[in-house]
Amino acid sequence: MKDQTLFAYLAGFLDGDGSIYVRLKPNKTYKYGFQVAPSVVFFQKNSAEWLLKEIQNRSGYGYLRYRNDGMIELTIGDRPSIKKILQEILPFLIGKQKQAQLMLKVLDDSKQIASADDFLALAKLIDQFGELNYSKKRKIHTQVVYDYLISKGILTP
Repeated sequence: MKDQTLFAYLAGFLDGDGSIYVRLKPNKTYKYGFQVAPSVVFFQKNSAEWLLKEIQNRSGYGYLRYRNDGMIELTIGDRPSIKKILQEILPFLIGKQKQAQLMLKVLDDSKQIASADDFLALAKLIDQFGELNYSKKRKIHTQVVYDYLISKGILTP
């Protein structure tokens, strides 16, 4: 069942106990050496597993991941589902509306990468998540991508 009430509920849940982010992961099999990995994640303690399963069943999105710290995540990682859920809940988001809009832009822009300069522009866009989220572990920024592209001769200074 997908309706406005569910969308509003999911938006509130995501605002409070969720995250919207994109990571650049090193991957030499990709043309520019990095994989763009978007995610929308809902968090709960393992004792509330039933709640995330219910959300998963009602929404039709994501998979469950059990962490070693007693938390469980409902993770949506495929681009079509991320785009669809964010479009559905965007009107109801308050705290994470900027992240959702940025994610939608990243998803659209990532389809239009025609050059190393385009990829670098996408990396700059992804860096904005570091400003919007409380990201402590982010290690790959535009400068890392730039240095890699230069070192491989893909981009010239």
